Amino acid sequence: MALRIGFIGAGGNVRLRHVPGFRALPEVEFAGVCNRSPESSARAAAEFGIERVFNTPADLLNATGIDAVCIGTWPYRHREYTVAALRAGKHVLCEARMAMDAAEGAEMLSAAREHPGLVAQLVPAPFDFRLGPTIMRLIREGTLGDITEASVQVLNPSGLDPAAPLQWRHRTDYSGHNIMMLGIYNEIVQRWLGDTRHLYALGRVTVTERHDPETGAVQNIEIPDTLHVVAELVSGPTVLYHVSNVAGGAPFSGILVHGTKASIRWSPHDTAVLVPNAGEATPIEPDAATDRGWCVEADFVDSIRNGTPVRLTSFEDGLKYMRFTDACWQSWAEARAVTI
Repeated sequence: MALRIGFIGAGGNVRLRHVPGFRALPEVEFAGVCNRSPESSARAAAEFGIERVFNTPADLLNATGIDAVCIGTWPYRHREYTVAALRAGKHVLCEARMAMDAAEGAEMLSAAREHPGLVAQLVPAPFDFRLGPTIMRLIREGTLGDITEASVQVLNPSGLDPAAPLQWRHRTDYSGHNIMMLGIYNEIVQRWLGDTRHLYALGRVTVTERHDPETGAVQNIEIPDTLHVVAELVSGPTVLYHVSNVAGGAPFSGILVHGTKASIRWSPHDTAVLVPNAGEATPIEPDAATDRGWCVEADFVDSIRNGTPVRLTSFEDGLKYMRFTDACWQSWAEARAVTI
């Protein structure tokens, strides 16, 4: 029997990833779409062969003949549509970041737990699909020895131009407490090293206003474009985060994990080297059958059809990274350390 998918939002990631991912699977049908306007909904339906166009998300969520919903909006609608979909008896694949803040994420998790027969999955941080399982094995087996510390650098100059237009990641009304790529990289750190206990964050808004191309107005920016975080993990080691959209030149981006025996140096291209404390660096290759690539839609359908537990990414793990993001925002805003 075909699984019938409805789409709320048909933006970049839906077009690039979710539509092709679902289309490649057997017995999956595109049953409905509701985008930001009737015109864009009609265009998406025609482009992707989607059966029905809905005027409102509520109409789609309450419609019969739809088994699951892919929520491709910005974070400001994730809680509302996820909770409504689960209450309407529909499985949910929700775009990352999970929500505007941890309170909304907690509501989403509560709704998912109230409907244990439905699959609730977040689109995961995709950067370590190739090497993540292997790196986790090396850490788990003690190849690095005891972990002493780690650092995360995500640096680029994309925000340096003050004439560049306002976009949704600059806006708290669309993004909430999500800050640049901070939550995505914390999700990876969670996978590899576990949860954060407490932290201190220091940030700055360098470009303080931008032109909104939709309204023509100039809007003040509230989300930092550079942020430093010192965090302590539950397991003891510290992690230093430096995330910036105003770092010019050719800065390093990636994750370094240091141990008493060796270190791992990983890049966002999902390549890495293992560096013994007394020895030469060697490339890390993925363990057999672990380099699965992008399988988000296939995993979602597998969980629905076969009951396979959600791993990347569960609502439980999403709430953890939202609590981390909230704590960073609170620490930066109040200039104090925050315990999670």
